[in-house]
Formats: sequence, structure tokens, C-alpha cells
Amino acid sequence: MTNARLSARARRTETETETESEDVADSDLACPECTGQLVVDDEHGETICEDCGLVVEEDSVDRGPEWRAFDSAEKNKKSRVGAPTTNTMHDKGLSTNIDWRNKDAYGNSLGSRQREKMQRLRKWNERFRTRDSKERNLKQALGEIDRMASALGLPNNVRETASVIYRRALNEDLLPGRSIEGVSTSCVYAAARQAGVPRSLDEIADVSRVEKNEIARTYRYVVRELGLEVQPADPESYVPRFASGLELSDEAEHRARSLLRNAKEKGVHSGKSPVGLAAAAVYAAALLTNEKTTQAAVSDVADISEVTIRNRYHELLEAEETLGLA
Repeated sequence: MTNARLSARARRTETETETESEDVADSDLACPECTGQLVVDDEHGETICEDCGLVVEEDSVDRGPEWRAFDSAEKNKKSRVGAPTTNTMHDKGLSTNIDWRNKDAYGNSLGSRQREKMQRLRKWNERFRTRDSKERNLKQALGEIDRMASALGLPNNVRETASVIYRRALNEDLLPGRSIEGVSTSCVYAAARQAGVPRSLDEIADVSRVEKNEIARTYRYVVRELGLEVQPADPESYVPRFASGLELSDEAEHRARSLLRNAKEKGVHSGKSPVGLAAAAVYAAALLTNEKTTQAAVSDVADISEVTIRNRYHELLEAEETLGLA
């Protein structure tokens, strides 16, 4: 009987403790005067209420640097830390880098003995950075990814994603029997589509060192084996780039998007190349808004034949007319 009473009392105590802790947590998030929401003002180091303006806490600790910088050059000069880690480098940017310039910290040129010493250090540093064949493979592939992403004008998040995909492919032994260039190119293609900034296979093949057929085959293999979720390319995602390349107005770009939405509604886009549809929509929109452009100019920007543009152009206008009549 005594044990049962003690157990019941212990359970009540635990319940009361949990209730008190929940009340304390709620009081920390709410204003003690009006129960409004609290916000943190990092600039002044204060916690204030959004509704009544009560200053709940002041003189909070500033965990940022003790210095101020007014431009990027001053920030880089004053900063005492290195660059953040990145997947775009085989060692994630954590290793030592020796500058290629033969100068000391004051900018003075090194003597001949010192130059020879620094050259030997660079050589051994390069050897230590790539200890085995796997790291050498990764270093070459990430260099290819960076080169292709720069040539295609892709943002940093696409480079990071492509590097992560290649690391996964390397760890799961998907490379035997396939070229490093082919797998790295397919990773760039997949990363661009995942990030919503797709590039056509022809554009990818132009900057790659492998053929278009090999890129497509390797891409399908990598996506299947790694289980990547890649949505079908949306023709609208190509419109801003094509319109910018042709120097068209915002009105023409908006009109091209409208044409593509109508085509989707009528099901015209099914089974068609998204690049061809986007190029035809941009050409049609330029004509409808009285802006000067030619099929040849659109063909150069979109890297697609004029015949395809003409065929898709008529299909888009027919879909527009059908919806207008309906």
C-alpha cells in the first residue's frame, strides 16, 4: 500500500514539473503584459513585444565580430577565419593552400633558395591533398563540374548539388565502366533540373567533353541508381533566359508564359521538347507584342532548329485560338 502511494505521489510530482516547465516555455515566448509575440532586435540587443512595444530583455550578448566593415574588401581584410567548407572541393576546402606567387607577407620577392623551397612545398602539399585514387578521381570530377557550371552560367547552389550527387555516385561504386567526364556531366544536368534552372542536353553537350548520347545514357543510369527525384522540365523555366538573350520586354516574356499555360491546358505540350516549346512561345510572343526578332535569332539563342520553332509556333497559336473560341 505504501509503495502504491509513493508511486502515485511521484507521478503527480512529475506531471506538475512538466506543466511548470511548459508554462515557463510559454512565458518565454509571450509578452508578460499583453501576451503578444516577442521578437529579437539584434541591432540594439533587445527582445521586445510586437504588440505593445515592451522591452522584455536588453543588453543581450552580440555573438558577431567586434569590428565593422563597409565593403567586401574591408570585410575580407579584417576577417580572421577562412572560407566555409564546400562540397565543390575534394577535401571540402579544409586543407592548406600555398600561394603560387613567390612573395612574402610584406609583398617582397623571395630569394632563389626560398623560391626552390616553396616549390618543393607546393609539390608535396599537392601530393598530400590527394592520398589515393578515389581522391584523385574526385578532384578531377569536381574540377570538370566547376568548369561546366561556369561555362553554362549556373549558380553556386547547382555546383554544390552536382558535387554531392557525384560524391554519392562515387561512394556507391557507379563509376566502373563509365568515364569521369560522363558522370560529372550527368550530375550537372541533374542538379540544374533539380534547382529549377535547367539546361538542354545540347547546351550541356556543347561544354562537355563527351557525346550527347553518352550524357543521356549516363544521366538515366545515375538517376535510376541513386533514386533522384527529378521533375520533367517545365517549358516556362526556359523563357526568362531566352527572352533575356533576345533582349525582349517584360510584356513579351509574360505573353510567352501565357501561351505556354494555354498549351498545357490543351495538352499540346505532351511529348514535345520543352526547349522547342519555350523557343516557339518566345518567338510568337515577340510577334504578338510587335517586337523585332527572327526565327534565326531565336534558333541561335535556344540552340534548336528553325523547323522545330515553326512547327511549335503554329501549335501554340492554334491552342490559343481554340481556348479563345471556347
